[in-house]
Amino acid sequence: MNTKADESPTAPRAVRHSRWRAWREQDAWCRRAGLRALAQRPFGTALTIVVLGFALALPLVFYLLLVNAQRIAGALGESQSISVFLKPEVGARDANTLAAQLRARAGVAQVTLKSPAQGLSELAALQGFGEALHALPDNPLPFVLLVQPQNGSSRDRIAALAADLRAHAGVDLVQDNGAWRARLDTLIALGRRITLLFAGLLAVAALGVVGNTVRLDIRARADEIAVQRLVGASPGFVRLPYLYEGVCYGLLAGVVAVLLLLALEAGLASPVRALVGSYAGQLEFSGLPVTVWVLVPLIAALLGWLGAFFASTRYLLRASLS
Repeated sequence: MNTKADESPTAPRAVRHSRWRAWREQDAWCRRAGLRALAQRPFGTALTIVVLGFALALPLVFYLLLVNAQRIAGALGESQSISVFLKPEVGARDANTLAAQLRARAGVAQVTLKSPAQGLSELAALQGFGEALHALPDNPLPFVLLVQPQNGSSRDRIAALAADLRAHAGVDLVQDNGAWRARLDTLIALGRRITLLFAGLLAVAALGVVGNTVRLDIRARADEIAVQRLVGASPGFVRLPYLYEGVCYGLLAGVVAVLLLLALEAGLASPVRALVGSYAGQLEFSGLPVTVWVLVPLIAALLGWLGAFFASTRYLLRASLS
């Protein structure tokens, strides 16, 4: 009796080990079956993967353009700054007086005064202007005030500040940089929304492509599936090879999309460097972060799995009802 009591706890452990081993063997067989199905039609498999890769790369291209558009917008000026160009006859004393008055005004965070000499040196630093400026007999640039409103200021308050500056006797021109930046930010937000919608549509298209491909494969192997069900194979076992097939489609398509984006970045590297050099390094371009490169194949694999799951589940439901 004692011997049986000592051996009884090992019995469930042995049963669990046997079930785990059987599950691993079945999973390995299903995985090989899925890969074998892909290898049996290399041209069709490669064509499907390339089409899916291009479909996944398109929203990434739009996202890359949006990211760099935001960087360019930030490099070209402060979003709420106001440039105040004084009249040529306004001297340094009057310019400093106006700057002090604006610094004391409520709602103004910072005022920067640029002299004509500073403006000329900045203009000469830009490519192609140096020799032309040296030929000028005198400096034609006026004093410029860069007025930065406080953070969180509404567009109405900034517009009112710009209107007051235009009414000043010594002001020649007021350029409200916040107006075009607000329009640019709105366009970027619209582009971001369009990119998300576009990515969603292409994700649905990827589901359809993988699902249709798996559906055709299932129909071609209908006799094999019927034999498996006759010998007692469960729906999960019948479905598993096609799930592996869908994951392979998605994962490889994600890798193709990443390679396409890398090739695009490499092809644009030379003109981008030339553009950055023409702006004296003020612009900054960058590629997609590493996390995106890692997430794209994983998300694509998930899409492939979902497409294969829907197609195989629909077939098994119809087969069980017939």
